[in-house]
Amino acid sequence: MAFKLRGSHIVAAVILAALGGWMYTGELIIGGQSDSAQKSVPIAEREAKRSSAAFKVRVSTLQPQARLAQLLIRGRTQADATITIRAETGGTLTKRVVNKGDQVKPGDLLCVIDQGIRKSNLAQAEARLHQAKSDFEANSELVEKGFTTKSKLRTLRSALDAAIASLDVAKQDLKRTEVRASVIGEVTSPLAEKGDNLTAGGICVTLIDANPMLFIGQVSEREIARINTGMSAGVQLVTGEQVLGKITYIAPNADPKTRTFRVEIAMDNEKGLLRDGVTASSIVKLESTQAYKVKPSWLTLADTGEIGLRGVGADNKVIFIPVKILSQATDGMWVSGIEPGTSIITLGHEYVSAGELVEPVSAVVFDQQESQKKAELSEPNKNTEHVQTAGIKQ
Repeated sequence: MAFKLRGSHIVAAVILAALGGWMYTGELIIGGQSDSAQKSVPIAEREAKRSSAAFKVRVSTLQPQARLAQLLIRGRTQADATITIRAETGGTLTKRVVNKGDQVKPGDLLCVIDQGIRKSNLAQAEARLHQAKSDFEANSELVEKGFTTKSKLRTLRSALDAAIASLDVAKQDLKRTEVRASVIGEVTSPLAEKGDNLTAGGICVTLIDANPMLFIGQVSEREIARINTGMSAGVQLVTGEQVLGKITYIAPNADPKTRTFRVEIAMDNEKGLLRDGVTASSIVKLESTQAYKVKPSWLTLADTGEIGLRGVGADNKVIFIPVKILSQATDGMWVSGIEPGTSIITLGHEYVSAGELVEPVSAVVFDQQESQKKAELSEPNKNTEHVQTAGIKQ
């Protein structure tokens, strides 16, 4: 059967020829223009151009600022003194006048010990004194009249002195049966109970002298040189009280285990609102110093592990600046070790190293450029049209 050439065959052949010619030229018509003018630069050429251009980094010039430093000390409260009131003589406790929590002052009666035979001893001492005094006076008159010797009078004088001393001892022994407070304080345990048999030196009551109340804390050896006695300090108790005090004592030697120094802060407690043994913290305001505030993201590490910042030198080459971190604030970190007016790389420091040539751009200009780029990318290209294929006339 013979093949017949039809019109459709001719149309198909023309289309194939047109497609082949279009593919051979390698040009795409977009919006009526060839893409030949928009061909990308070869990779090798782009890399060569990029390697010769300096890397752009955002920089900020740092100037020192006044840093209002403060030292945080953690510790607890402690009464200024704890005094144990002890009996000076032995005997049975017949009465305890005070109870726990009572406030006492010097001279207040605390405990009463059974007087026993002490009153009798006092009466005997008074009688002996009366007798010795009468003998001495009578013999004094006889000596003047020559009826007795002076040596006997001296003996009687010694007896009189001994009787006076015995009476004083008897009075003092009887007085010791009443135990009285020697200082201002609050009664606390341990204390004796009625019926206890006390010996000389036995505890009657214990007093806490809580005015002033002390705050006891520990300061590290790094910070101890920054504080002195007499400095004001605010104390915050976990119970809610906030009190202003003064540093009254700094230990001259450190604790060998913790290498910290004991610090005492005295607080007025005339009203007795502060309690002993409460957890607390104190803030001591230190003298202001010059330092630099940086963002934590600016910090980096050198190859040696040293912490610091990357900056730009006068020749636009990257330099590494070691810094010392002083403290952390809510809006950054305080550091030292930077020269005033140094340009610090705040963006791009992760991609450069010391000695590399860079193009420093101020933070304001850098941010403006970045904003402009984002705006250009977000806006649609109005000149771009859909790809159209060439029509074939039938």
